[in-house]
Amino acid sequence: MAVIALKCPDIEVAVVDISVPRINAWNSDQLPIYEPGLEDVVKQCRGRNLFFSTDVEKHVCEADIVFVSVNTPTKTRGLGAGKAADLTYWESAARMIADVSKSDKIVVEKSTVPVKTAEAIEKILTHNSKGINFQILSNPEFLAEGTAIEDLFKPDRVLIGGRETEGGQKAIKALKDVYAHWVPEENIITTNLWSAELSKLAANAFLAQRISSVNAMSALCEATGANVTQVSYAVGKDTRIGAKFLNASVGFGGSCFQKDILNLVYICECNGLPEVAEYWKQVIKINDYQKTRFVNRVVASMFNTVSNKKIAILGFAFKKDTGDTRETPAIDVCKGLLGDKARLSIYDPQVTEDQIQRDLSMKKFDWDHPLHLQPMSPTTVKQVGVVWDAYEATKDAHGVCILTEWDEFKTLDFQRIYDNMQKPAFVFDGRNVVDGEKLRQIGFIVYSIGKPLDAWLKDMPALV
Repeated sequence: MAVIALKCPDIEVAVVDISVPRINAWNSDQLPIYEPGLEDVVKQCRGRNLFFSTDVEKHVCEADIVFVSVNTPTKTRGLGAGKAADLTYWESAARMIADVSKSDKIVVEKSTVPVKTAEAIEKILTHNSKGINFQILSNPEFLAEGTAIEDLFKPDRVLIGGRETEGGQKAIKALKDVYAHWVPEENIITTNLWSAELSKLAANAFLAQRISSVNAMSALCEATGANVTQVSYAVGKDTRIGAKFLNASVGFGGSCFQKDILNLVYICECNGLPEVAEYWKQVIKINDYQKTRFVNRVVASMFNTVSNKKIAILGFAFKKDTGDTRETPAIDVCKGLLGDKARLSIYDPQVTEDQIQRDLSMKKFDWDHPLHLQPMSPTTVKQVGVVWDAYEATKDAHGVCILTEWDEFKTLDFQRIYDNMQKPAFVFDGRNVVDGEKLRQIGFIVYSIGKPLDAWLKDMPALV
């Protein structure tokens, strides 16, 4: 919305939320999320044609186009539990739009939703329409966190799905005209509703699949003495495959990949396609396997116990340049180490102690519900300390786990870290960011995902 306000000075954009603290944060100097370049955009437009408000009904009533970006968490109980999307928030938003509208509106799905959601929303709006005409569009978002502003300024494509009726086509054109302020026409794709809804799930499934593919190879590389970085470089040189999303790591995270694949699996099952569902399930299975394998490697290397040993965790966000911890592999890795009674000292340049404690004590899908519906004041995990400096985190530690590829981790003074650690000192690089050879010369025992194993690690096979 901030970028639309910046690129379309003639359009008034109001962002509304029922959460007062969140809107207050958007109106303050300290924005509630960290994203490179976002602050500049918000500050240029705020108060001019970009407004943040808790007066939801007033702004919805006055709008011509309503974007709905509410949470669509994975259901934890009932029909489709553990896979299907929970559309509770979507439905209540739709009912509220129907209640307060006094003029025709275009309602745009921005949340990632299961295929056929638009149809359900359309029914709710039409049955409560009081003679008002609603058009539903699907306009899924393809930006990536950490590069979101750049992605919005120069999108690969903007996708708009709508009904193939006269009203549907008119609505598509209205939204297309908004994006056409800065996006070249050939990059704006229009489709029917189902294609737009499915394209988003498919795109995320394909991206996650690439990560799981290279992570599966990383396990084979370790077993055979190959180097996954060399393998993925050679593979990525093939123009049909390309080099992006081929970095082996401790696993993928983020708010969408796992959720969207589970959703895809559920849709396949509901449509009588169990073989297709099984195929996509494997992407998540490999991701879980990679996290388990990493934890097992840490424990096995340290004489098969980490009980009461201090382990430093560098990086908690699911990737660099964002403070987002949703579904971050760090959660499962930390829980795995805590299960073996380790003491953890965690440092991430963008994630607060409160967030880390909340993540480590929450149930599996709780994070995807609005904050006021999440468990209050989580029980703090006693064996976890959160510090604001990598050297503090690693002091007196037996091992260091690098779980996010923050640039600053590449330039740490590892000699200083080594001198202040217990010996033997271990580095487990879950993102392949450090130079293993240099660290070995200092004296570290190093494990890098998908790289040939140190003699020490070969002597202590990880039990999976």
